[in-house]
Amino acid sequence: MSPTRSHSSSVQVVPAISPTDRKLLLDAALSAIEHTLRNGDRPTIDVERFPERLREKGASFVTLRRGSELLGCIGTLEPFQPLAVDVVEHAWAAAFADPRFHALGSDEFADLTVEVSVLGPLHWLSVTSLDELRSALRPGVDGLLIATDGHRATFLPSVWPDVRDVDDFLDLLWRKAALTPGTWVEGLKAATYQVDHFEQTRHGRAAG
Repeated sequence: MSPTRSHSSSVQVVPAISPTDRKLLLDAALSAIEHTLRNGDRPTIDVERFPERLREKGASFVTLRRGSELLGCIGTLEPFQPLAVDVVEHAWAAAFADPRFHALGSDEFADLTVEVSVLGPLHWLSVTSLDELRSALRPGVDGLLIATDGHRATFLPSVWPDVRDVDDFLDLLWRKAALTPGTWVEGLKAATYQVDHFEQTRHGRAAG
């Protein structure tokens, strides 16, 4: 496997994930996917084999790519289970249970990149218009959650490099939430969050 790469921002999750613990999470995520490709069943997770930091409750998103191709992305916004379990379960779900994509194949595993985003707390914003929301956002740093009756969507900070500007970011997020871009819905709630983001690419033969 290639060395772990980290993308830092001006705001980090506290306490941050150490390089050693990052590697443990990435290896566990890849191993869970490989287990299913080889054996056909879902792996069990022995949380006791992880260090104390990774047994604490944590929220994560796991994104799978092959090159620039998105293969799956699953996560949660608020912690409810040990971080190690959260990462492994979301890695498995991104590979085999993301309804937007087909289940991962052995050939795709050979050069799979696993990206883990460990989320900090949600910071609910006191905004009542798109202009106020635009001003509150920090491009490249903030993830954003929006929620209103029957509509909810989020973008991780990793989306920023793929958009032109704040307006493009918001328009795409509005579409993801099935809202009309450029409009403000009365009662809409918005929260920002930051992440500790790290990734690893598996180079090798396909699992099988």
